[in-house]
Formats: sequence, structure tokens, C-alpha cells
Amino acid sequence: MLAAWYETNGPAAEVLQVGQRPDPEPGPHEVRVRLRAAAVNPSDVKARAGSRKPIPPYVIPGSDGAGHIDRVGAYVDPGRVGERVWIYNAQWGRPFGASAQFVCLPEALAVPLAESLDFAQGACLGIPCMTAHRCLFADGPVEGLNVLVTGGAGVVGHHAIQLAKWAGARVAATVSSPEKAAHARAAGADVVVDYRRSDVVRDVRAAIGGIDRVVEVDLGVNLPVSAELLRPGGVIAAYATTGKPVPELPYAAMLWKNPVLRQVFVYTMPDAAKRQAIADIGRWVRESRSSGGPIFALAGRFPLEHAVDAHRAVESGTKIGQVVLDIP
Repeated sequence: MLAAWYETNGPAAEVLQVGQRPDPEPGPHEVRVRLRAAAVNPSDVKARAGSRKPIPPYVIPGSDGAGHIDRVGAYVDPGRVGERVWIYNAQWGRPFGASAQFVCLPEALAVPLAESLDFAQGACLGIPCMTAHRCLFADGPVEGLNVLVTGGAGVVGHHAIQLAKWAGARVAATVSSPEKAAHARAAGADVVVDYRRSDVVRDVRAAIGGIDRVVEVDLGVNLPVSAELLRPGGVIAAYATTGKPVPELPYAAMLWKNPVLRQVFVYTMPDAAKRQAIADIGRWVRESRSSGGPIFALAGRFPLEHAVDAHRAVESGTKIGQVVLDIP
């Protein structure tokens, strides 16, 4: 099969190779998916760069993708052969992920793909979308609540805005440019604040009041603002931190609010949470069709042979949306 892989950590152009690798065979409780598209997530790029050591003998990167099941292992219903699916967590705890023509993985990680979505869109339904879901719903429904999505033009933020609106919330989003503001509004945000040009606390309070749930892209940098906006009993669900790897907790200021500070990491979250995310994402896709369907923002599509360029596009951080590999 055609695949991209690396044997050591390092820059994409130095360590990422593309060529022929042995076709995998599904083991017990596994399916083999003939992939047609694979997402390139920031976590995939960071793992290749060095956040996780490679699993010998080499790593085929990529958590998320979409295609169809072409073989099944023992104890799997043969009726699944031919099923269109989207996949997630393909390379977590295993060396071989989604940047290839075939991948084998536990059957629970291959989810039926709605006929209304193409494979590139299906590849976007993995870790970023499930992260957004967990941040929003881990602490209960959001109908009638005020939600703040920091980084509202990011891939997770883009899904979080749409899921929150679908679930009946009012949504404020923060962004860093007029282009990103337009992107957040297109996703459905009720209020969009450019934090580089305006006062987030003032503008959000004036528009919708206090915040019940925060979907947080950078806990270390944004915690003071998010904490100030948070209502008593509110939740800050953080899936990343960049500027300050060790956030400074404004303990005294937050104490009286009885808040929840939740960290979200889809790869290791409870199986029940994964099942709920999959069920709700499926409902969201079906029910959104009447309003034009979910909005998928593709920042770039690269053939698998150009996996290096795809990784570089993600690392540059200059484009809005998801980078996808098209697999021949």
C-alpha cells in the first residue's frame, strides 16, 4: 500500500517518507478500512515533531480519516464489509495510522459515515469534533446557556460553535482577525470579539451577559478573562495551552463561583463519553441537513504523496480550517 511514515522525530521534510509499505491484516475484533481521505491534525504534526516518541519500527501518522471497510477480523460481523465509515484514534497506542491506503483498528473506532457527507468531510469528524463535543457536554446540556468559544476560528472552535448552536446555546467566540471573525460568524456565533482590537469581557457581557461554559483553546493565556466572565457554577473545559504551559490559577477570584475546571483529551476519555460523542455527532449531521448541513472548512487538500506539504501547512498556522490528505 501507499503510505507516509517516519522512523524518528524531526522536521517533516527530514523524517517523513512516502512510499510502499506492507498491507495490514485485521486481527480479532478489528476492521480494515480502505481510506480515501485522512485529516492532518495539530496533534499528528506535534507527535511527528517530537511530542511522542515513535513506536518501532516506524509510525504511519494520522488519527482521523474516512473510507470503507474492506475486510474484518474474527468476531466482527461480516456484514460490515463495504460500510462507509469515519475513523478516529487510529494511531493512538499503535504505530500505524490514517496516512495510508489501509488501516486496521478496533471496530468501535470505525463509525458509519452519513451518505450526505463525502470522505473529506468524514475525515473531519474525528478528534477535533469529538473534542468540541466533550468540552460542551461533559457537564450536561447547554440549551439556554451562554457558551464562550475561545479561538472560534480554529478547527475545534469551528465545530464547537456549530454544536453549541445546534444544542440551543447562545455563543460568543473570540478571534484574532477580521477574516477569522467572518469564519466564526459563518459557523453561527451570536457574538464575535477580536481580542486584539477589543475588550473581550466588556463586549461579551454587553452582548449576552455572563458565561456558563467555556471551550478553551489556550488555558494559560485566557484563564484570567474566562474566569472573570464565568458565572457561578460555570465550567471551563480546556483542550490546550500554549503561551503558558503551567497556567496561573486565580484561585481566590474563582473560589466563590464554585467553578469546574476540566481538562479534555479525547484519546483517553471514558469509552462512554466517546460513544455519546459519536451518537450526538451523528444526530447533528442528520438534523443539520435541513439548514444546509454542517459547515466543514478545508484549509487545504493534498495528495498523500505530498504529506510533507500537508504537515507544513498545519505547522504554519496561517490557514483557516482542516488540512486533509486525499488518498488514491
